[in-house]
Amino acid sequence: EEIHRETAYPDGKVEKVLKNGCHLVFFPNGTWKKVGSDGKTVTITFFNGDVKQIMPDQTVIYYYADAKTTHTTYSDGLEVLQFSNGQIEKHYPDGKKEITFPDQTIKNLFTDGQEESIFPDGTIVRVQRDGSKTIEFNNGQRELHTAQFKRREYPDGTVKTVYMNGQQETKYVSGRIRVKDKDGNIIMDTKL
Repeated sequence: EEIHRETAYPDGKVEKVLKNGCHLVFFPNGTWKKVGSDGKTVTITFFNGDVKQIMPDQTVIYYYADAKTTHTTYSDGLEVLQFSNGQIEKHYPDGKKEITFPDQTIKNLFTDGQEESIFPDGTIVRVQRDGSKTIEFNNGQRELHTAQFKRREYPDGTVKTVYMNGQQETKYVSGRIRVKDKDGNIIMDTKL
């Protein structure tokens, strides 16, 4: 681009105004700033390789050269971090976070302390604030983990519960109930 005007300042800074209206400012430490001809698009390239862009809509894109990470802040408050390994984090203005891992697992962290993870195979894990966990498998089975027990529900209606003391209880859709002690010995079976 052709230079319209160039000014050197006593502190070592040099400003160049191009004929197309862009302003370039070069600092002694190697950092330089470009203000677009619209006056609203600003790019700052830092001496360490980091780059900060301010777009006309006030979106700020910051690239961390050492970490190879991009942090974009939108005018509505949404922040998106893109890491070199492919992980993407979205931080919403209301405090919710969504993380997409390189294997495409998606983890949502809600402001009330609940978590939800959606795995590539369709399995969904929800963790409540009290630590209890619900797992929904893609084959229709469902598990509930609490401090007192782990329970698996099968699509045919069978429910198997294992209590913390090791006792197992299986309820079949027919109404049959079988209970085993911690060693696997049957202590009750209501065969119908």
